[in-house]
Amino acid sequence: MKQEISVNYAIKRGQIMVNLPVFVVLIGFPSLSWYLSNQNIIPEWGILVAIGCGFVFAWLIWSFMITKWRIWAFKNVRNVHELKKRAVQAKLIWNDNHIFEKTEIRTKNEKIKLNKIQEKFAFEDVYKEDYSVSPVTKIYYSRFDYSFQLFIAIIVICIGGYVIYKGNTELKNLVLGLISISIGIYCGFLGFKKASYKEPIIIIDNKGITSKNIGFKKWSQISNEEVITEGSGKSEKTYLFFWYDNDKYEQIGIDELNISHRKLENLLRTYRIRFNKRTM
Repeated sequence: MKQEISVNYAIKRGQIMVNLPVFVVLIGFPSLSWYLSNQNIIPEWGILVAIGCGFVFAWLIWSFMITKWRIWAFKNVRNVHELKKRAVQAKLIWNDNHIFEKTEIRTKNEKIKLNKIQEKFAFEDVYKEDYSVSPVTKIYYSRFDYSFQLFIAIIVICIGGYVIYKGNTELKNLVLGLISISIGIYCGFLGFKKASYKEPIIIIDNKGITSKNIGFKKWSQISNEEVITEGSGKSEKTYLFFWYDNDKYEQIGIDELNISHRKLENLLRTYRIRFNKRTM
């Protein structure tokens, strides 16, 4: 019997198989053209041509290779729902019906294979209980996050003070210095507020979830709990999301908390498994 592979392994292989060659082409074409231009082998405008060609070639590589990765990964991974979600987060694939998803290049035979694989999505993912998870998990503001925020605040305030001190009383330097100090004080206030807040932001245990906003909700009141990511790049934000009492939902940002995306997902699955065992 063929052994199924993990989601983590599939994602790592996808990054090597798809994203790595795309990155190499995107960086390699401009770098090579810049070198050749410095050697007077090609004109300077050749750099712009190389950038355009690199983008097109990189997109072709992605369009071909992502289909091959899809077939291999979704065929060999059991938890296809998690794999799909993780692949989108890893920027390997796009969401269904996204305009860029339609640029994937698939042969007739590959389309048949993908349609066959689609049947696996009719079944729910299967997870095992993580016995290392304690009966209660309390999640707080990240100490590193607010310490770094306080450090930056001090630096910004010092810069503002230095600009005023060395500005020879010029109005422009005075205004810039005061703006810098104001920003530093504001950031410092936010950091200090987090540092002084000693209560957990989220509590997850065998009975349910307690949040700062809505209090305690039993697992029987909760549904579709998950960790979601919105946006991309610097605007990317991660949330704990769940429905409760049938028609209400809670969404809590976790980027400033002392827990990772993956660890929180594992906690939600484990506590849900424990609840299901008790109610069977």
